[in-house]
Amino acid sequence: MLIIVQILLVTAVVLVSAVLMRGGSNANHLAIRRLMLLIFAVVAAGSIFFPEGLSRVARFFGVGRGTDLVLYALIVSFLVFMSTTYQRFRHSETVMTKLSRRIALDEAPRPWESPK
Repeated sequence: MLIIVQILLVTAVVLVSAVLMRGGSNANHLAIRRLMLLIFAVVAAGSIFFPEGLSRVARFFGVGRGTDLVLYALIVSFLVFMSTTYQRFRHSETVMTKLSRRIALDEAPRPWESPK
């Protein structure tokens, strides 16, 4: 059963990375992020109030303890965070490059115009 969990986790990482690389900041992505945040909050609160439930879920999936399951989920979450941060940084760099080029072209001396 552990190999199934490992395959599912790797598949989740690949799929989430593919979806995040594809998307932008449109309404669908914002809705998905809000929905995932809501699900996370409910599951986190439930695991705090009912820790044995998390251990049962972990045993169901073949993971030894609930804390191991939380660790795996944190690893996936960290990879998603890294992916979205990289995507945002790349977008900012692209915008900055376009703005810099535009300013350079606007402020470049024009030999056909008379100097001021």
